[in-house]
Amino acid sequence: MKKIISLVLLLFIVSSCSEDVKFNNPAFQSLKENVFWRAANYNASSTVNGGFIIEGDLGFEKVILKVPEPTAQTYILGRDNITIATYLNTQSSPSSRFSTGMNKGDGQIVITEYNAENKTISGTFKFTALNEDEKNTEKPKVSFTEGVFYKIPISTTFEN
Repeated sequence: MKKIISLVLLLFIVSSCSEDVKFNNPAFQSLKENVFWRAANYNASSTVNGGFIIEGDLGFEKVILKVPEPTAQTYILGRDNITIATYLNTQSSPSSRFSTGMNKGDGQIVITEYNAENKTISGTFKFTALNEDEKNTEKPKVSFTEGVFYKIPISTTFEN
């Protein structure tokens, strides 16, 4: 009798365990100020002036990564105004804009894969961007760490 009860209990335990696997493909996510942040919408495109933009947004928030070209390499932020990272929050009034640029902020964007055939781009990023409103001493900067963009679809060229 003990064996039957043990067997039924074991079957019940095994059958009640299920694994719901959800694939995040494509993805644009990061830790914003050490809190998980995942974009609901994302895309990538080249600009008319030759740059390349990867962006993800979550409602009123948007992260924009700009590199000179989509080749697989590491781009360092804070050295020039060509490779930049920007965070926008349009919910607050007035809206907040944080960015990197020449001697402003720091971080990196790493393109790990540019697939021209499938029109996707993948890589990682991390950055600390400074508030463009220098008078805002309450929120002078924002940090994104452990950022990943994976198989983001590349759309057509747009004006920037």
